[in-house]
Amino acid sequence: MTAWLSAGLLFTFTAIIFSLIKWGNVKMVGVTPVKTFTFIAILFTSGLDVGLIMFPLTEFGGYADLANSPEYGFTNPLAIEFGFWAFLIWGFYFLTCFYFCIIEPKVKFFELRPVKLINNVVIIGTCAFTAYLLLSNLPWYLPQVGDGETIVGTFYLIVFAVIAAAVYSSTSLRYVRFLSLATTWMFIGLIAVMWVGAFTGENGSVGDFASTFAMLGGYFGNIHQFVLPLNDYHEFYLFWWFAWSIMIGQFTSRFVGGLRTYQVLAAMLIFPSIPIALWFTVLYYYSSQGLDTSGFYNLAMVIVGITFVINSLDSLIRLYTDNLGMTVARLGKWKYFVLNLAAMSLLTLLFKLDFLQIQWIGALVIGIFFCCLGYILVKRFRAVAAIDSSPKENKIDFNKIELAS
Repeated sequence: MTAWLSAGLLFTFTAIIFSLIKWGNVKMVGVTPVKTFTFIAILFTSGLDVGLIMFPLTEFGGYADLANSPEYGFTNPLAIEFGFWAFLIWGFYFLTCFYFCIIEPKVKFFELRPVKLINNVVIIGTCAFTAYLLLSNLPWYLPQVGDGETIVGTFYLIVFAVIAAAVYSSTSLRYVRFLSLATTWMFIGLIAVMWVGAFTGENGSVGDFASTFAMLGGYFGNIHQFVLPLNDYHEFYLFWWFAWSIMIGQFTSRFVGGLRTYQVLAAMLIFPSIPIALWFTVLYYYSSQGLDTSGFYNLAMVIVGITFVINSLDSLIRLYTDNLGMTVARLGKWKYFVLNLAAMSLLTLLFKLDFLQIQWIGALVIGIFFCCLGYILVKRFRAVAAIDSSPKENKIDFNKIELAS
């Protein structure tokens, strides 16, 4: 699996460089373009899930344990966490967003029946994994509901309600913009509240924040270390990013509003990384200083984490139902709701039983990447080589999303 993952990573970064060289100045226009801030909000909230909120506090200690994990010794735990979640890794989303906006309309690889089937299996499986992550982390963040370790009935009810909310919100594309912007502002608010709790009064100072934030330089000074997997846990993260990459690219490509290719790459690498950097800095200070997050802070993190899950599932459910023709217009809202709620709930339980693994899904996505390249070289090479713009029918009209169903 390591060799397969490494091959996928090298291919991805090579493809990004090639795309910039050949099409770097092309304007990217999606079928439902939105303004840049809205595009960034959709990208950020759809491209991340509850793990961003709930994983770091449980992981910093492991990255600091060099006795058991000496491979992390080249930098500090904050830089490691940032490297697993931000900057370079968002190149995955850029590549697939670019592909679906510029290349796929000419290639139509994902319209091939076997590819469409596999792609939807990937999307549905990753949706369920997102809900499972919320379920598995709730005991740590809400210990007052149980014993802090066991998943109790209340947690199943919470996740069931979250899935139901996501399925309902996926019935209209207009909800996507509202949820994305709302989740973005809630996340910013969470960072602000916890920042005040950490760096004011007796807990710390602005100088402490600055010195902690500066530790992120350990990532940029060692960015090459994150190109290939460091260990099995890094492999898990990388497969996870691959699992998300095709569907996030397919979804976000709809909303690109006229940015040039190099600008889309810069936007994807930089803008999501800023709030992630601030968030991880605040959390790392809580962790390293032993500050208590129980009670209000944990509850706030759970609430924001839930909005991330609803937002992510909303986007992905919308994507696979469109791909499979299981739309509200075809099935009716009630049947659409029941079918998707049942499917997502069942698959979430399968992840709970370890019947499914996100690594398998990520490995499958790498296979799709290589098959797509082969198909282009054999069947569509001349058509792709001649591409010099977005599809002509895609016009910059920011009112389209208001009319979308």
